[in-house]
Amino acid sequence: MAKSCSIIHSYRAFPRVLDAVAQLALNSLCGSINEMKRLEEMSNIFQSSGVENHPPEPKTPAEGNEKSKDKEEPWEMVMDKKHFKLWRRPITGTHLYQYRVFGTYTDVTPRQFFNVQLDTEYRKKWDALVIKLEVIERDVVSGSEVLHWVTHFPYPMYSRDYVYVRRYSVDEENNVMVLVSRAVEHPSVPESPEFVRVRSYESQMVIRPHKSFDENGFDYLLTYSDNPQTVFPRYCVSWMVSSGMPDFLEKLHMATLKAKNMEIKVKDYISSKPLEMSSEAKATAPSSERKSEGSRGPARIEYA
Repeated sequence: MAKSCSIIHSYRAFPRVLDAVAQLALNSLCGSINEMKRLEEMSNIFQSSGVENHPPEPKTPAEGNEKSKDKEEPWEMVMDKKHFKLWRRPITGTHLYQYRVFGTYTDVTPRQFFNVQLDTEYRKKWDALVIKLEVIERDVVSGSEVLHWVTHFPYPMYSRDYVYVRRYSVDEENNVMVLVSRAVEHPSVPESPEFVRVRSYESQMVIRPHKSFDENGFDYLLTYSDNPQTVFPRYCVSWMVSSGMPDFLEKLHMATLKAKNMEIKVKDYISSKPLEMSSEAKATAPSSERKSEGSRGPARIEYA
C-alpha cells in the first residue's frame, strides 16, 4: 500500500474492542487521504488561475470501474461555504446518507484544531449540547479510547447517546493527522431508558497542514455517517444535518481560536503521542419521541 497510508497499519486495539476496530474501513481511510490530495490539487489550480474555487465532487471507490456490482452512489454537493464544502450520497440499501466535508482554516494551527477535538473536558465547556462525555476505557499502549457521549436532540426528541472507540494518528513524516471513530458495545455502559442509543456510527478525519503542525493553515477532509434511529424521512434528516453543520464547525473553530489565544489550556495529544488516535464527527437526527425536560435540547443536531 502507498506510503501515505502506512499510519493505518499499526492500528492495534485493546482486547475488549478489538473485533469492532478490526472492522474499520481502513482502505476507505486510505482513499480519504488520497481524495484529500486530489481536492487540494484541484483547489490550488482554481486559485492560481483566478477562477472561483469549486472543488469537484469527491470520487467514489467504484468510479472508473463500470463492471463493479456494488457501485456506490455519486457524491452530491449540498453546501458551499467560505471555509468548507459539504457533499452527501445515499448509503445503498438504507434511507441514510454518508457525508463528506472538505474545509480550510488559515488562522489556527493543525495542532490546535486536532487537540481541541480530542480534549473531552474542553468539549464540555464550549459545546452546550453535551449532556455527558467521558472516557470509559483507555489503552495506554495504543492510545485507543472508548467514550460515552450523550447529546441533546431537537425538542421533543429523546437525547441520543453514543458508545464508541476512537483512535488518532500523527504521521510527521507524511505531514498528516488522522482521527477515526466507530460505534461499539461496552459492558459498563448499558442502554438507558432516558436516551436513544445510536449503534451505527463511523467517522474519519484527515488533517493536512499547509506547512507544519505548528504554523497557521491546514485543510481537512471529514467523512462520516450514522443512524440516529429516527422515523423522519431522509430529506428531513438531511436538512437537519446540513443546517446543523455550519453551527458546529463555527463552534469548533471559535473553541480552537480560544485555545490558540491561551484563554484555555488544552492537552497536547501530539506530544503525548499514544501511537495513534481517532476522531468523531457525526450527524445525528431525531425521532418523534417525548422525554423528560432533562433530555430535551435546542433544535440542533450535534457532531462529535
